[in-house]
Amino acid sequence: MNTLNYADVSVGDKLPGLELPISSSLISCAALATRDFEPCHHDKSVAQSMGLPDVFMNILTSQALMARFVTDWSGPETQMKALRIKLGAPNVPGMVMTVTGEVVEKDDAENSVNIEVTGENNIWGMHMSGTVRIALP
Repeated sequence: MNTLNYADVSVGDKLPGLELPISSSLISCAALATRDFEPCHHDKSVAQSMGLPDVFMNILTSQALMARFVTDWSGPETQMKALRIKLGAPNVPGMVMTVTGEVVEKDDAENSVNIEVTGENNIWGMHMSGTVRIALP
């Protein structure tokens, strides 16, 4: 896999969309991997007592998926500079989250690129939105 060059990226470029099936395993394993032991991410009955139909994704998983989306597009030599995320509707098992992105700004002094990223699930809509800033060679 090649890394994009800064000169080859333009404001307005759209990243290829990504569909992510949301499963119980994704939610609970990612929560455990990020050392989030809150029962609502592992125990369906706890999540239901909170008014949700099943376990739900934690913010660290959402951040990781946002970063993965951008670096899968930009390549392995990408340097992550910043990630800002705002959460909306929860992701629960059985949903599909579609992630999209667009280059919205370039900084020639730092060879950095800002990408707006959105993740919407197919039932409740906006799960995450935010901006990822990366530096490219």
